[in-house]
Amino acid sequence: MTKNWTPQSWRGKPIKQVPFYPDAQALADVESRLRSYPPLVFAGEARKLTRQLGEVADGRAFLLQGGDCAESFAEHGADNIRDFFRVFLQMAVVLTFGASQPVVKVGRIAGQFAKPRSSDVEIKDGVELPAYRGDIINGIDFEAASRIPDPNRQDMAYRQSAATLNLLRAFAQGGYANLENVHQWMLGFVGNSPQGERYEALAKRISETMDFMRSIGITSESNARLRETDFYTSHEALLLGYEEALTRVDSTSGDWYGTSGHMIWIGDRTRQPDHAHVEYCRGIKNPLGLKCGPSLDPDGLLKLIDLLNPENEPGRLTLIARFGYDKVSDHLPKLIRAVQKEGRKVVWSCDPMHGNTITANGYKTRPFDRILKEVETFFAVHRGEGSYPGGIHIEMTGKNVTECTGGARAISAEDLSDRYHTHCDPRLNADQALELAFLVAELLKKERDAQPQKKVVNG
Repeated sequence: MTKNWTPQSWRGKPIKQVPFYPDAQALADVESRLRSYPPLVFAGEARKLTRQLGEVADGRAFLLQGGDCAESFAEHGADNIRDFFRVFLQMAVVLTFGASQPVVKVGRIAGQFAKPRSSDVEIKDGVELPAYRGDIINGIDFEAASRIPDPNRQDMAYRQSAATLNLLRAFAQGGYANLENVHQWMLGFVGNSPQGERYEALAKRISETMDFMRSIGITSESNARLRETDFYTSHEALLLGYEEALTRVDSTSGDWYGTSGHMIWIGDRTRQPDHAHVEYCRGIKNPLGLKCGPSLDPDGLLKLIDLLNPENEPGRLTLIARFGYDKVSDHLPKLIRAVQKEGRKVVWSCDPMHGNTITANGYKTRPFDRILKEVETFFAVHRGEGSYPGGIHIEMTGKNVTECTGGARAISAEDLSDRYHTHCDPRLNADQALELAFLVAELLKKERDAQPQKKVVNG
């Protein structure tokens, strides 16, 4: 048990990015109800994810983490979940072939409702209102009533997460993820794109391999790993009252787990070591993520690692680097060196989205070439430091949106207004996400080919 920690101990710490609820009793009532609800995920699932991330930390697997910038109540539907899961599977297949090793699949889904904001207020046409902080807190409509934090939205977020998880589990374990379906995973608008052609060629190779395996008696009916996959959920642990209400003791180990998602992370704005978000996260046994931005220095990082992973458990902590394409080379090497010098076991993952946001034609967007550049530089830095680039963390959707400029379809600033649907930050569409997967697969293949061949010792 973590020393001097309880699920409530965060309440005695300073806190940032917290909404003000005008009705304190209504908030207490909602949190009390949430404490009585069933867990959304289970301790055994979280432990399994930690073990798989331990393989990533040791360079034997790769982490693919991605999904919506912020889930919404309005866009919740089976088709949206299916389209996201389908393109996620496509990306994972591409990466598996590139890396020739397992891909750990973690979605930003079934809980990614709260968003940190750079300002507490939003101003339009001289009118000032509280900022939109995600559907779990308030509404996106620019109206005074909509922007008042409503605790009952936590109840809605729980129920949507439960429904989403139910469908994701069915997709992952019920046959949809069967490798024999690789051709059926094609999305319509991706099928006619350059990435669709590349994916189709890869799918053909997989089908040929499946045909060979079937001929020697290895089929999806006889081997569950060919028809099922492990899929996990994650989100930023921002709304700590909600997280606390879903924190439970595991009956088999006596450890505390956050049951709102398999993996949770601490954002770049809330990673102060003596503040509430670090205090809450240090006490639960889930695998954790930590966003690392340009303001984090090596000493600060090591202090956070000491707090969040004092036992140096492989797979416990994923460091998610988010610098911006032009800042990676300045900041990442010194963090890697500090971690290596102290012998800390971590997963290094690249978030190429959050440091590359600009405004174009009146819209927040992210140029695809900058996203690719940050990923390429991330890999190059790790190669130079002798460390392992273990994953990517992206905001993406399975829909045909126009939110990030560039890519094979060359979305322009003028195109952004066509299908700009995000509630917060711009996301890669399915075509851009698949293009990124092919780039990362090529980088992983280069990393693999550059590794010295292990000698086989007889006897």
